Amino acid sequence: MSAGTDASAGGGIGGGASRLLPSDPPGGRKAMAVWGIGVAVYFVAITYRTSLGVAGLDAAVRFHINASALSTFSILQLLVYAGMQIPVGLLVDRLGAKKVLTLGVVLYTVGQFGFALSASYTMALGSRALLGCGDAMTFISVLRLGSRWFPARRGPMIAQIAALVGMAGNLISTLVLARLLHTFGWTTTFAGSALGGVGVLVLLLLFLRDHPEGFAPPPAPAAHSGAAFVRRQIADAWREPGTRLGMWVHFTTQFPAMVFLLLWGLPFLVQAQGLSRGTAGELLTLVVLSNMGVGLVYGQVIARHHAARTPLALSTVAATALLWALTVCWPAAHAPMWLLVVLCLVLGACGPASMIGFDFARPANPPERQGTASGIVNMGGFTASMTTLLAIGVLLDATGDNYRIAFSSVFVLEAIGLSQILRLRRRAARRERERLVVSRVEAVHVPA
Repeated sequence: MSAGTDASAGGGIGGGASRLLPSDPPGGRKAMAVWGIGVAVYFVAITYRTSLGVAGLDAAVRFHINASALSTFSILQLLVYAGMQIPVGLLVDRLGAKKVLTLGVVLYTVGQFGFALSASYTMALGSRALLGCGDAMTFISVLRLGSRWFPARRGPMIAQIAALVGMAGNLISTLVLARLLHTFGWTTTFAGSALGGVGVLVLLLLFLRDHPEGFAPPPAPAAHSGAAFVRRQIADAWREPGTRLGMWVHFTTQFPAMVFLLLWGLPFLVQAQGLSRGTAGELLTLVVLSNMGVGLVYGQVIARHHAARTPLALSTVAATALLWALTVCWPAAHAPMWLLVVLCLVLGACGPASMIGFDFARPANPPERQGTASGIVNMGGFTASMTTLLAIGVLLDATGDNYRIAFSSVFVLEAIGLSQILRLRRRAARRERERLVVSRVEAVHVPA
């Protein structure tokens, strides 16, 4: 690809040029259709990933486990997910999105079927690990599809829409799976949901293409293989301050909502706040709906005003910490409903804010390194989520289900992440300006 593509990769500090550069893909209806298949794959993955969030209490009864063992389900799933991010990024850079998505669908569908049929805790753990492995291959592949099919200036909005559709998968978990679980039981519900994976696999194999005609990436040189190249690819991506800043933004913003939706939100609202399962489910749904609405706003704002990335990320962290603290430290036994509603609305901003991390990494890396850089960024939030899920489970067992103490562990990781964002933001901005100037100079010399 020409230097012009790099210049538009993130829109620049101030938004960048709005015209299409020579190597920019055109977008259009076909791009939406092909990319939509990839997003459908991600939608199903999110449905499977979050299904345990509404089945946590049922899983504890089915497998006769305590809070720590229950949290191990999500921790193992996220451990596999986070550990796969850099390998998946390298695979996407090397093989393309279609092959990686196909493998991902097969793995997460088998994992969901296995979870449906699990009669033991060990078998269920293995199934969630397999599901996490397949899930890990979806989002980075969808980001790559977006960059191959749409103009780079649309990158922030395309990424936010992908995340928005993914959250709709969470909505299916909270609204549909929860009811089916109590109507039809464990095996029928989870096995039936696994059929969704079969459906998207058929669409993927028949209709998905890695790139539009005439926009195939240049073949990778022979030197772009082997362990030495892999190490260099990872090192070069990590060396960019924008990649590291993106990872820490993702780390700091994503995990409170992830922990709440993935496992501990329903038990907290039912056991600590005294709500019914129906009311708790409605509040979890509110988080998802808020996420979808905020995602559209954040995507539009960042696409037009790239300088808004850091203020949006920092304000989301501050609002989340404030509402989490008010809820956890409320002097009465139960927080008032208005506060729980506001908390869920603010948690809805965490997912869109985490997407800002990719908008820092995108302009910091050339096209052939985008998958690797995205993998590094995506590790951030899932590492934080995994750590917090474990901490909450251990603290609940150690304190006799004291949610105030257990949920306070969130502040430790937020403080760590915030310190790194503040440390890296100026260095990343300076480096991005340098790359933008160089790219604009080189773009002038691109032949018409």
